[in-house]
Amino acid sequence: MLAPAETRSPPPPPALCTEAMRLLIIEDDREAVAYLVKAFREAGHVADQALDGLTGYALAQEGAYDVLIVDRMLPKLDGLSLIRSLREQQVDTPVLILSALGQVDDRVKGLRAGGDDYLPKPYAFSELLARTEVLARRRGAGAASAEATSYRVGDLELDRLSHRVSRAGQEVPLQPREFRLLEYLMRHAGQVVTRTMLLEHVWDYHFDPQTNVIDVHVSRLRAKLDKGFPTPMIHTVRGAGYMLRAEETRAP
Repeated sequence: MLAPAETRSPPPPPALCTEAMRLLIIEDDREAVAYLVKAFREAGHVADQALDGLTGYALAQEGAYDVLIVDRMLPKLDGLSLIRSLREQQVDTPVLILSALGQVDDRVKGLRAGGDDYLPKPYAFSELLARTEVLARRRGAGAASAEATSYRVGDLELDRLSHRVSRAGQEVPLQPREFRLLEYLMRHAGQVVTRTMLLEHVWDYHFDPQTNVIDVHVSRLRAKLDKGFPTPMIHTVRGAGYMLRAEETRAP
């Protein structure tokens, strides 16, 4: 197998995407795999590895990866058969094919087998990084476009299209910021949501404004949601943030 063109280059630049990717590299060249795992981790991403097709296929089925990086010539199960099998099993994780087979016919075969991108060897890591980021962004955009139009947690319902919120059938009037706050909490129901997450996704702040704006809005939202009901919906998780769940027992 041919090694990357930048094996002796300086460490790769920081990743351009804002969130860390989780990648699976399926490649039988141990030196090339070690290089890629190290390079992606230095760029702020998480990279797992598999040295043969069968192991890679099993991991790709079980793991929640943003992008798969697959070599064509693999032991036990070749790369194109691996990709076809994943597509037959409805695994839609984006696949970038790495291969020393770089002719037009080779690239066409790879894409028709279910690959989303094809990068011939030798390659520059900076290009590989950029291509994986593009695939991850496309997948994220697709997931966002398929996002639910309504949420329900216990007796609490939120309709994103009509901007209507109700609890046990009783409408709860909310201000725009309160609606956005509740929508985010309901989208992550049962999970701890930190103040930093709320600042970034509800207020579009990427810094700490050093105010109690979150506490004030959460308090107002609680008062509106819980009025006339014996059980709270929003729970404070001390030292961490908030959690929305339809349970009577408060989070510790």
